[in-house]
Amino acid sequence: MDPKEAVEHLVALKVMRLTKPALISPNIVTCDSKDLPGNILNNYLKDDATAVSQMETLAAGQFLLLPQSFGNIYLGETFSCYVCVHNETNQPVQSVSIITSLQTNSQRIELTAQEGTTPTMLDVDETLSDVIHHEVKDLGTHILVCEVSYMSNYNTLASFRKFFKFEVMKPLDVKTKFYNAESGDIYLEAQVHNITSGPIIFEQVSLESSQQFTVSSLNEVNGESVFGEVTLLQPQESCQFLYWLKPKENMAKEVKPHGPMRNIGKLDIVWRSNLGEKGRLQTSQLEAMALDHDDLRLTVEQIPSKVCADEAFTFKCKVVNASERTLDLILKLRSPQDSSLLWCGISNRKLGPLEPGKTTFINLTALPINTGLQKVTGVSLVDLFLKRTYDYDHLASVYVY
Repeated sequence: MDPKEAVEHLVALKVMRLTKPALISPNIVTCDSKDLPGNILNNYLKDDATAVSQMETLAAGQFLLLPQSFGNIYLGETFSCYVCVHNETNQPVQSVSIITSLQTNSQRIELTAQEGTTPTMLDVDETLSDVIHHEVKDLGTHILVCEVSYMSNYNTLASFRKFFKFEVMKPLDVKTKFYNAESGDIYLEAQVHNITSGPIIFEQVSLESSQQFTVSSLNEVNGESVFGEVTLLQPQESCQFLYWLKPKENMAKEVKPHGPMRNIGKLDIVWRSNLGEKGRLQTSQLEAMALDHDDLRLTVEQIPSKVCADEAFTFKCKVVNASERTLDLILKLRSPQDSSLLWCGISNRKLGPLEPGKTTFINLTALPINTGLQKVTGVSLVDLFLKRTYDYDHLASVYVY
């Protein structure tokens, strides 16, 4: 006999994963009794446990199917299992205890509750059990380690271990795009792709912004979600979420000509799958490249969305000194030949000195002469010290009717 051969133990270990059942419907394949198969297909349907009696050819409903395999485990879900040790002998077994742990690629996590580690006497046919719940936070291979110890017939401590290996897969694929505005605002588009094997329903998709920004969700209209009452995503489907991040007042004043990567925040996604199983996934810190600005920034603060032709309208602009020196500025207004807007007011007017990091506002008036969607163009600012001209040829668009 090989001395390394496994020893027969006094107790038996069983591990079962706890998961929700699945919905199943009968596969209806039928034909007329006069056809070549005869009643073979119809008799098969009658014997199908999922078919409704007297209505075998109708998919009248769905039944609950108990899990037939270990199934898939996805990142962010809660892994639950039932661990039990059973006394299979005809005499009591002393000092029985269970220790369970989960080994990942990066760490070892103890899972056993306190009562499971306390030695217990098992009478004949008695069972020591423990239910384990653990939120999965790592991808890749996981190994559930179960170690059982007890007092043998020779009054010595005996033990054995069993290993259960499973893979944790990625449930969602999240892709992000950033759009930087001249005002310093950032728009985030997040595309969430369902790569699980079944449909999921989103309970929450929110952006936890960093301290630099205040965030507004653009996924609602009049308080109602643009996706309807339920955001259902079938396998391999995706949907987009949009968020508007506005720099806080104290952060907006910190103007840098060549800004580094800026921390945006984290996406927090909560979903339900199968029969209400909950999952949660939080992305890593999202970063966007800060927009490089010139020494001088000119943006439109207020402008009408539509105006009448041949009627002058006024809009408000903001001028920001993003340099480290005081600027002495002159405002110039140009009306290009192809422009449909004529400027009203004084060109070459002096705006006065503008200190570093400071802001000033100017009101401009234009006269539209053609209908349609027209560009606001032909504005220039001149730095008198460096004799440098900053041209702004697409400040905004306005609809003329």
